[in-house]
Amino acid sequence: MADLKLKDVGKTYGGTVEVLKHIDLDITAGELIVFVGPSGCGKSTLLRMIAGLEKITTGTLEIDGQLVNDVPPAQRGIAMVFQSYALYPHMTVRDNMAFALQIAKKSKDEIEASVQRAAKMLQLEPYLDRLPKALSGGQRQRVAIGRAIVRDPKVYLFDEPLSNLDAALRVATRIEIAQLKEQMPERTMIYVTHDQVEAMTLASRIVVLANKGVAQVGTPLELYETPNSEFVAQFIGSPAMNLLPGEVIGTGPRTTVRLPGGGTALSDVATEPDDMGLKVNVGIRPEDFVIAEDAGVYTGTVALTEALGEVTLLHFEGDGAALEPVIAKLPGIHRGLRGTEVRLTADPAKVHLFAEGQSLLYR
Repeated sequence: MADLKLKDVGKTYGGTVEVLKHIDLDITAGELIVFVGPSGCGKSTLLRMIAGLEKITTGTLEIDGQLVNDVPPAQRGIAMVFQSYALYPHMTVRDNMAFALQIAKKSKDEIEASVQRAAKMLQLEPYLDRLPKALSGGQRQRVAIGRAIVRDPKVYLFDEPLSNLDAALRVATRIEIAQLKEQMPERTMIYVTHDQVEAMTLASRIVVLANKGVAQVGTPLELYETPNSEFVAQFIGSPAMNLLPGEVIGTGPRTTVRLPGGGTALSDVATEPDDMGLKVNVGIRPEDFVIAEDAGVYTGTVALTEALGEVTLLHFEGDGAALEPVIAKLPGIHRGLRGTEVRLTADPAKVHLFAEGQSLLYR
């Protein structure tokens, strides 16, 4: 088991190009932490800094209470699984998984026991004598994970390990990683992905990175239900949260907001009398909209429908009442709505309020 502590960690290239700054994270032993964020936010760079493959410019990294800034990668007790499988093509699955232990001069019996244990976990026992070219993409990635497992590290690092797989294999391998974590509850894992489904289903906690730092840290449902900013609110969830500009016209435990086009939103986010007249953005997730009988939060004309069977997506024409075209995600099948005017409302408990990009919940 291993705790990790990152204190005021930063990364600069060439002394002028700042990639990351003021990263403070406490990762508890046994957690599966997922780093997410837009392309170029530094999530893979941060992972490589933890691995020792990138030098930390400022701040400190501790693993199990030991300062490891200058400790070589091989001595940090870390194993990394990359986006590419990086298997030796001339070696069998067994030899690929055993190679690191052979270099470490482990006994044959110890190596064989470790390989068999990892192969059983990953359901690779029938493939131990095959070459990588005889395996599917998902099986090759499992071999790469198995190669990490046999080393029995303190910390596992995964750098977008499923991005090279097709959709079906990605789902299957994601489930296998979740099951693997269940079999090794004491092991700490850090996982980088751009896929929200992977983040939401795998993570103990999610770290959202943006603007060279940490935007928010929390459990998947905390980030979904109580995002601290418009950025996190729109980054977590698909389709992204709708934002409608408005003005506070009623304060108290339940806030009333007037919206363009005559709509009114009620929110259970509390406000003070001084907030009267405050300009806010009202955030409503597409799946939290319901069709209203009377005037509600938003009224618009449906420009496009996407019938997915279990849900129907309604895309509304851009009319200036929202910062971006509104999307509603309704359960079930809804026919004949394209080109019609639809009224939408939402439960006040599901209506978020943001001022200057920050949630009013966190003031």
